Amino acid sequence: MKNILFLCGLWLLISGTTNAQETYYNTDNGKITVTPITHRSLVLQHAGKTIYVDPYGGREGYGAVPKPDLILITDIHGDHLDKETLKSLDIENAHFITPSAVKEQLSDLELTSVQVLNNGDTTSWDGITIEATPMYNLPETADSRHPKGRGNGYLLTISGARIYIAGDTEDTEEMRALQDIDIAFLPMNLPYTMDVSQAAEATLAFKPKVVYPYHFRGQGGTLANVEEFKRLVENESSQIEVRLVKWY
Repeated sequence: MKNILFLCGLWLLISGTTNAQETYYNTDNGKITVTPITHRSLVLQHAGKTIYVDPYGGREGYGAVPKPDLILITDIHGDHLDKETLKSLDIENAHFITPSAVKEQLSDLELTSVQVLNNGDTTSWDGITIEATPMYNLPETADSRHPKGRGNGYLLTISGARIYIAGDTEDTEEMRALQDIDIAFLPMNLPYTMDVSQAAEATLAFKPKVVYPYHFRGQGGTLANVEEFKRLVENESSQIEVRLVKWY
């Protein structure tokens, strides 16, 4: 009996820890569940469908979520295109959407359903509209870590909710011109993307209803000050909710 009670208590502790990481956004057709995995990897769930974005960090991080129906990959770098993690997951029936530079590196995985989407392209999958948006560093240079056109951000429309997954980018004119965004995921880690002030200024420009800082680990493992990002945004706008969740 003691062992049973201990195992039940342990299950509740683990389950509670996992569930605490989930947040929700309500639509007219049910909630969208957002689960942070690590760094910039996240899972979206809605109406029985599960979407993985940039699966990374090993199989262990995905133990509490269903297997993917759709996988979005943003770029060729190892924290976006993590083949070892992909090989460890049940992806046999998943549909992939990637930029062409990523698809070129997937041939050894023997995937059955890979669709190329490049900047400006739009597609539909199971009632979800998916648009590939530019992600790139400023100023644009020949040796940029993220040149324009290679990788994708993604703009998803799920049951009327518009979800912007920025990818590795700075506060580009395309980002600032976005409209009617319900949920946004923005990176903030120099020298790879932008700093906290840039991210806050961009957020205040396109005014998402909810914004999640993600991808905020920089060189040497230093984490950006996301509390300062929250302060900068919410001090200027009462209409934007900054959600700080555990990525690391």
